[in-house]
Amino acid sequence: MQLYEQLPYWLIKDGIVAQYPSLSANLRVDVVIMGAGISAALTAWHLRNAGLSVVVLDRRHVGMGSTAASTAFLQYEIDTPLTVLRTFVGEENAVKSYRLCRDAIYSIEGLCKSLKPKFDFHRVPSLQYASFGTHVTNLKKEYTLRRKYNFEIEWLERKDIANKFGFEMPAAVLSEDGGEVDAYMLTHALFRDFCRQGHQVYNNTGVQDIQHHKRGVTLQIKNGLKVEAKKLIIACGYESLKYVPKKIGDIHSTYALVSEPLPKEYFWYRKSLIWETATPYMYFRVVNENRILIGGRDDPYHHPHIAPHIISKKTAQLVAAFRKKMPHIPLKADFSWVGAFAVTRDGLPYIGCIPERPNTYFALGFGGNGITFSVIAAEIIHDMILGKKNENAAIFDFNR
Repeated sequence: MQLYEQLPYWLIKDGIVAQYPSLSANLRVDVVIMGAGISAALTAWHLRNAGLSVVVLDRRHVGMGSTAASTAFLQYEIDTPLTVLRTFVGEENAVKSYRLCRDAIYSIEGLCKSLKPKFDFHRVPSLQYASFGTHVTNLKKEYTLRRKYNFEIEWLERKDIANKFGFEMPAAVLSEDGGEVDAYMLTHALFRDFCRQGHQVYNNTGVQDIQHHKRGVTLQIKNGLKVEAKKLIIACGYESLKYVPKKIGDIHSTYALVSEPLPKEYFWYRKSLIWETATPYMYFRVVNENRILIGGRDDPYHHPHIAPHIISKKTAQLVAAFRKKMPHIPLKADFSWVGAFAVTRDGLPYIGCIPERPNTYFALGFGGNGITFSVIAAEIIHDMILGKKNENAAIFDFNR
């Protein structure tokens, strides 16, 4: 499956960070993880000191699937508003989901501080504005519900938005709980720490077949080798869908660009993450080297190959939409790409097991909160493999 077209900014900026070999001999381990993106890296990192032998396999190179195309937009608000999510899973579980995503942002911050050397993480606010006047009522309901459960947010009127952010919109909610991180580089940092504990990561090691049996699983590798394990974790992002017998999500296309560097005086209040209530929504934030990242213009499908002229057209649309809001910022696109992302019925990820694949765990952090969902998945699967009860697992179960 083609997960992106044209090289994302992070791959160009960071390049090949580390070298990992391909598998050259049969292996027998306690846990094997399929996939080597941010979801797999977080899960592997949580298991690194559990007293188990753990190995990670990827048919590409570490971090070069969807992780490389991630815009690393860390917010606790998921794509489904809290007022809507409660109609799917109940108010208690909806609120808990939002809190878990908020906690995940601070977990990533703590994790980054614990790595050696310390990894770069920035805590920044998140602003969601009403795209149209007709959206203000529902945004106010969302604000009221989140305030009820003590989320640290502020209601902004039109003049407040203009003063703080330099553009005019009918209303907005400003949240203190947001962050940003280079997901591609964090993936490599986590695997570096993982390998220091004696575990292994293999590139260019595609799985041809999975056999389930009472003792665990056997993975047949495309070069004729095999990996036997007691437990399997599937963390292949959107490619994991082929291992689930029922439909749980749809794959869409999303477009992104990074601008040329800009002087600091053009940036807005605390370099906040900014997004809107429209569906699909446009979002933008400041990235390193004083560039602006803009994303959106999603398509409700994902072709195997998206032509360059389509990406150019979408890039021009994103630039025009941004300039309409911020005409004083002389933004010019420098890098642009398109990536795949999956959406679920309720906006929540799928984490855990299915009867059809015994001894197998799924970490499927779909949607705009892929990284925070991956933190939640890593914690839940860690507990499941170690035989510990996790009180949050049922929220993200396949049978919810």
